[in-house]
Amino acid sequence: MPERLAEHTTLRLGGPAGAWVRATTEHELVDAVTDADVSGLPLLVVGGGSNLVVADDGFPGTVVEVATREVTPDTDDPSCGGVLVRVAAGENWDAFVATAVARGWVGVEALSGIPGGGGGAPIQNGGAYGRGGSQSGGTVRVWDRALRGVRTFAAADCGFGYRTSRFKRDPGRHVVLHVTFQLRTGDLGAPVAYSELARTLEVDVGQRAPLADVREAVLGLRRGKGMVLDAGDHDTWSAGSFFTNPLVPPADVPGGAPTWPVDEPGLVKTSAAWLIEHAGFGKGYGDGPVRLSTKHTLALSNRGEARTDDLLALAREVRDGVRTAFGIDLVPEPVLVGCEL
Repeated sequence: MPERLAEHTTLRLGGPAGAWVRATTEHELVDAVTDADVSGLPLLVVGGGSNLVVADDGFPGTVVEVATREVTPDTDDPSCGGVLVRVAAGENWDAFVATAVARGWVGVEALSGIPGGGGGAPIQNGGAYGRGGSQSGGTVRVWDRALRGVRTFAAADCGFGYRTSRFKRDPGRHVVLHVTFQLRTGDLGAPVAYSELARTLEVDVGQRAPLADVREAVLGLRRGKGMVLDAGDHDTWSAGSFFTNPLVPPADVPGGAPTWPVDEPGLVKTSAAWLIEHAGFGKGYGDGPVRLSTKHTLALSNRGEARTDDLLALAREVRDGVRTAFGIDLVPEPVLVGCEL
């Protein structure tokens, strides 16, 4: 039986793969990608599957599953004040964060509970609760399919922006092999940058709290929003936040909508969740096999018997409703494979 993508995505959606290769070492990963490129077959590289929407027809080419595992610091001496940690692309992200907290590596604790693998972090430049992986510096080592060679990018050369990077803007070219993070060592986390997290920790924004406390607070907040994977909770059968927060001119922000500054001249970031809710789509919206999460309006959730077409239909309804209400186009965050909005 062909391997189905539904078994490897957090949405639990997606049809069969034409061929499946599981790579457990960087050498196997490069070889599998090279073989597919030489053969001319379409290629899909899959890590944690947390950011994929795959068509019901599946993927006709070769799927390479990144199953590499490694979390290796350059030193075990806490007196150094800092550590370089190499994380394999296939390493479970939250397991890495748990290790970092346990060993006193500071800087990724607020990224607890995010699904996916280490290789997805620099592509999406994911973040949460005022922190992003790109803030921890380091390097990204990739296989460049165009040049057919290994390249290493410093963080400053990765083109990181809000939920984007040079790797995302040039899709398919770079296959992440591993990421190296530059982290401080200590008992206290990075300064808390998000007001909701600060309130939960009972500190002021900008103050610091013990690493373990930050991790537990973040996990609690994410569970309350259905953003920590749980096989028994259909709200977590999702791709997380389905739409990115829009960047718009200040004059286009609807009255009452929150805004945050961004490093884009003439633009501010506003809340996709606010737009969705105020366009009439509340938590749990929908009456089919895909609905908005009962805990968070940004997540489209598979209630157990869904197809990708069901997901796309609801996503279009929400996108079009927000456009009609506010004139703002929502952009999907997940990668769409073999399908489109």
